Amino acid sequence: MKLAGFLLTAAVVTITCGTPTHTDRALASRIQKDTLLQTVKSMARKTVRSGFNAGDGYAEVWIRDYNTFIALATEVHPAETIKENVRVFFRLQGEDGNIVDGFIPKIRAHGSNVGYTYIYTPLEPNYAGHKNTVETDQESSLVQAVYKYVTTSGDLAFLQDTIGDQTVAERLERAMDFLMDHRYNRDYGLLWGATTADWGDVQPEHSWGVYLNDSTHYAIDIYDNAMFLVALDNLMVLLPEVKAKWGVVREQVAQQCMNHLWNSEREKFIPHIYLNGSPFPGDFDEEAIYYHGGTAVAIEAGLLTKVQVKRALSRMIANVDESGAATIGLTLYPTYPKGSFKNPGMYPYGYQNGGDWDWFGGRMIQQLMRYGFVTEAYEQIQPMLQRAVDHNGFYEWYTVDNQPKGSGTFRGSAGVLYDAILLFEEFASTIH
Repeated sequence: MKLAGFLLTAAVVTITCGTPTHTDRALASRIQKDTLLQTVKSMARKTVRSGFNAGDGYAEVWIRDYNTFIALATEVHPAETIKENVRVFFRLQGEDGNIVDGFIPKIRAHGSNVGYTYIYTPLEPNYAGHKNTVETDQESSLVQAVYKYVTTSGDLAFLQDTIGDQTVAERLERAMDFLMDHRYNRDYGLLWGATTADWGDVQPEHSWGVYLNDSTHYAIDIYDNAMFLVALDNLMVLLPEVKAKWGVVREQVAQQCMNHLWNSEREKFIPHIYLNGSPFPGDFDEEAIYYHGGTAVAIEAGLLTKVQVKRALSRMIANVDESGAATIGLTLYPTYPKGSFKNPGMYPYGYQNGGDWDWFGGRMIQQLMRYGFVTEAYEQIQPMLQRAVDHNGFYEWYTVDNQPKGSGTFRGSAGVLYDAILLFEEFASTIH
C-alpha cells in the first residue's frame, strides 16, 4: 500500500500470476463461495477481539504472538489500545536494547508461581516483563509488529512517539543494535541462541528450558536469522534513512544463511551450527530433521527461489504423509527421539518437537500465496480451517492424530489464518 510517499511492502515480493487462466478463474470462484473461509475469518475476528494474551494458558502478552495477530487486532481494537501494548514493550526495553518476551500486570507477577525472574523498569509502573533468554526472536518480533501496525493503520506518527527520552524509531534501532552487539557471531556472520527445536524456546538441558545456563549448548539456526532479516526489511521501509547502515547487514546475513545453513545436497536448512558442542548423542543424525517453521520464515525473508519454495512444500507434504500428521504446520520431521529434552512436554510429536501448529502452518500458506502457489495453498489450508471449526476455536497445537492441545483461544493461530484468508480474498478479487 502507498503511504506518505513511500511503498510499504511485504518482506518478499508478491509474485503475480500473469494473465488469469481457466484454472485461476475456477479457483477464484471456489474461494468466493467457500463458507469455511468466511466462518474461520469471523471466528478469528471474535478471538482477537476478546483480548491480547497469547491464549487461555498464558497470562502474559507475548511479543512473538502479538506480532502475528497485531494486524487483525488493529482492525478490531482502537488504535490507542494497540499502541499502548507496544509502548509497554518499549518501556520494559533493557538498557542494552533487548526486548522482553512478554508482560503481565505487576500484581499478578507478585503472586505468580510460573517461575520467571520478572523484569521491572522505572518507565513502566504497571507491568512486569519476562524474557526466555534461550531465544533470539523478541527484538525482531517487535520490529515486525510495529511495521504491521503502521502498515495496517497508516499511523506513521507513532514512530515519533517518545518513550522515556527516545522515540519509537530510535528504540526500534536499539533493538536491532542489541542483536548485533550481544547475539552476533562474527565467525559465521549470523545470530546465535540456545539449541532449540526449530522456532521453539525450550532448550534440551533443563526441565523447563527457557533460560540460558551453564549447561546451554549455543547454536545458530535459520529461524532466528530469518526473523532478523524480515525485521531489517521492515525497519528499512519504516525508516528509509537507516538503509545505508542496515542494508549492508541484511545482505551479509542473508548470504551467510545460505553459505552456512543451507544444505544444497539435501535441499534443506540444517538444524544447527554448534558453537560449543551438541547436546545430542554423537550417533544421532540431527541433519536428517527438516524444520518446517524456520523454512517458512526463511521463505518470507526471500532466501529461497520459487523453485526451491515448491520443493520445500513437496518435502513438507511428504513429511506430513510419513508422520501421519494433519497439516504442514508440523513443526519438524523426523522428531527428536524420546529423552532428547529434559522438559517432559518435548516428547516425540509433543509441543515443539513435532506438534502441529497452525501458528506456523498459516505462515507457510501466506508464503505459498505470495510466490504464486495459490492452488497448493488452498489445498493445504483446508485441514487447518476445518479443525478450527470442528473444535470451535483456535488451539495452540495439535497431536499427530489431529487432537487439540495446549491453550485454547490461541490468538497467534487466529491471526496467521486470518491474514492468509485475506490473501485468498485478494487473489479472488483480481481474477476476472
